Amino acid sequence: MTRHPLHQFEYCPLCGAKAFVERNEKSKHCEACGFVYYFNPSAAVACFIRNDKDELLTVRRKKEPAKGTLDLPGGFVDLYETAEEAVFREVREETGLEVFHARYLFSLPNLYLYSGFMVHTLDLFFECEVSHFEAAQANDDAAEVVILPRLQLDPAMFGLGSVKKAVTRYCDSDALR
Repeated sequence: MTRHPLHQFEYCPLCGAKAFVERNEKSKHCEACGFVYYFNPSAAVACFIRNDKDELLTVRRKKEPAKGTLDLPGGFVDLYETAEEAVFREVREETGLEVFHARYLFSLPNLYLYSGFMVHTLDLFFECEVSHFEAAQANDDAAEVVILPRLQLDPAMFGLGSVKKAVTRYCDSDALR
């Protein structure tokens, strides 16, 4: 049996009553004040950064979930920020590199365990261009920068479910051949 995504929330966030009950598979409502809360996914970005040698810049995760596995530079979209702004910010924060062009590719749903809470995300994948990889340094959530030939990428090396699927899709794409 799958738990309701809001199972940890017992009190109404509007009036504080302990009358916050399941309404359907993605929402709860307060029987005291009538407030309804819909649980929608958080937006996140992930970046395929490829150079002219057909290599991809990846990072090794510094923190849980999936600590020590490979990942694509990226992260959550901040409030009042576009997905494109998040791409530029996250790549800069994790690698020190400046993206000069980003192209949206596709999106995938994901589950991301954070501090004991299952966050439902919609991961937006972009292909990014940077001037060179040489200046890349691991920062923020990245423990290490790892540059790999695209043909040597193995989805099993990546720890997050949506990123594994995205790597498979990206490497199999006819547009990249």
